[in-house]
Amino acid sequence: ANITGSCDVLPLEAQVKMIRAFLPDAKKIGVLYTTSEPNSVSHLAKLKEIASSYGFEVVEQGITNASEVATGVNTLIAKGVDCINNFTDNNVVNNLTIVLQAAEQAKIPVFGSEEEQVKNGCLASEGIDYVALGKETGLMAAKILKGEATADSLPVVTATESKPFYNKEVMEKLGLTLPEEYANATNLAE
Repeated sequence: ANITGSCDVLPLEAQVKMIRAFLPDAKKIGVLYTTSEPNSVSHLAKLKEIASSYGFEVVEQGITNASEVATGVNTLIAKGVDCINNFTDNNVVNNLTIVLQAAEQAKIPVFGSEEEQVKNGCLASEGIDYVALGKETGLMAAKILKGEATADSLPVVTATESKPFYNKEVMEKLGLTLPEEYANATNLAE
């Protein structure tokens, strides 16, 4: 009765469309995820629903802790994935360097879920605008603090808008070209 907030549901269909645009012949999307993170488990289920309609098979590899990240990503690569799609899985994101190094060695792209992942070496992402979500959440808090609203009168805000990002350096290393439909995407290569 006294709760509200904001939610960051990943734009998975937009992400799958992006993967298809960058990799028109790809068949398998690899996903490394932590089995105890409910957000990752729910994103994986949704991704599986969406991916098949775009001609993809999702190859999943569950892990339980940071020490399993290297083995997990190498297992995905051994299963012949064409790319890896990374969620906002805390365990995997905290060890993203390990994922990126293994993928680079195997010459397969990693797609991220937000801007920072692309800056750090993922090929591309259709990512949520966390700044806009933060501003909206701040406005909600301000209304409550000013006495203009109560928490139970404000609906939970879910981020629905996303933006395409790519890393030109990673794209060129992989010998890929920017798909025409992403000509206006933001290049995050430093």
